[in-house]
Amino acid sequence: MADEAELRGEVVRVAQALDRAGFCPSKSGNVSVRWRDGLLITPTGLPYANMRPEDVVELDLSGRQRAGGLDPSSEWPLHGGIYKARPDAEAIVHAHSPMATALSCARIGIPPFHYMIAICGGPGIRCGQYATFGTQQLADNAVEALWNRKAALLANHGMVAVGMTLEGARVIAVEVENLANQYLALLQAGIEPAILGEAEMRRIVEKFESYSKAG
Repeated sequence: MADEAELRGEVVRVAQALDRAGFCPSKSGNVSVRWRDGLLITPTGLPYANMRPEDVVELDLSGRQRAGGLDPSSEWPLHGGIYKARPDAEAIVHAHSPMATALSCARIGIPPFHYMIAICGGPGIRCGQYATFGTQQLADNAVEALWNRKAALLANHGMVAVGMTLEGARVIAVEVENLANQYLALLQAGIEPAILGEAEMRRIVEKFESYSKAG
């Protein structure tokens, strides 16, 4: 198991990588990792390029600050709510990546038009219901949209991905953006994509799970 210093460094590394990829315009988005019986999360208002490991904030799952001189991300209820509901989630990436956010603003999920959707845990990526940012209602809506999934869109907001590691959550977030881009290209061209059936998606999800265990 990684120690606290390693996890703080990983939070910064992943947050900066997402920022460089254009996933966090105007300091939006946030990254966290489960730590002990709480979490480590990016602070609010600090440009990612300037973030250091010591800036990462430690909270318990109710939001009580344990360590860190800066305020936590305003989306800490989203992260805390997901960790409470999902014991399998060890890390969370929340981003405002352009294409996934565009779909979320239309309140459109992503259907299983490509087998890589299986990386998100099931046949399709849901779009959760709208709620104001930073609220418990948003956290509750995200948990619902994430049921049996590793990623979801958040209506008029962005996307969220969970993983067993921060790098795993980052990879899922990147793939969601890639799928959103492809799906939007089809819609823009007026082409109705061919949808993979439930039986095929179950086979693909099982293959992905076996690969994950093997790796």
